Amino acid sequence: METKRILVMGVGNILFTDEGVGVRCVERLEREYEFSGNVRLMDGGTLGMRLMDPILSCDKLIVCDAVLGGDQPGSIYRCTGDDLRKSLAFKDSMHQTDLVDTLIYCDLLGNRPEAVIIGVEPFDYHTMCAEISKDMEKHLPNMGQAVLNEIKAAGGSWKEKGK
Repeated sequence: METKRILVMGVGNILFTDEGVGVRCVERLEREYEFSGNVRLMDGGTLGMRLMDPILSCDKLIVCDAVLGGDQPGSIYRCTGDDLRKSLAFKDSMHQTDLVDTLIYCDLLGNRPEAVIIGVEPFDYHTMCAEISKDMEKHLPNMGQAVLNEIKAAGGSWKEKGK
């Protein structure tokens, strides 16, 4: 069986409180875990179309982001297919381009990876602040665990650093 190349990408504008939760989640995972060679973690920020090269180089794309799903702030979501547009990165919001468009362009170039969003309903994504809210900080471990579950399901592995 061929090993899938897994890209875990945190996206969002870290200058607007909880909109940066995806980036903060990836930073936390990088600090706390070591991953198998087929797993790459990346801060995608608000790079838009400049993310095409890393996306074209993976088989499974796991995007971490704030998601406007209508549930209580802190709710964790797993979005695929049409639900991708619930993610702030998949709308023409503060990001430079719609990531759905980026995936379509990747498909035209011959590699549209299987994509999933692991997201969390933001508490505050309007206040200009480089840190996520204290309330969101409490939900970061749940988001991280959901990402780890996706990595495992896709054929990747990890271990806690120092263990």
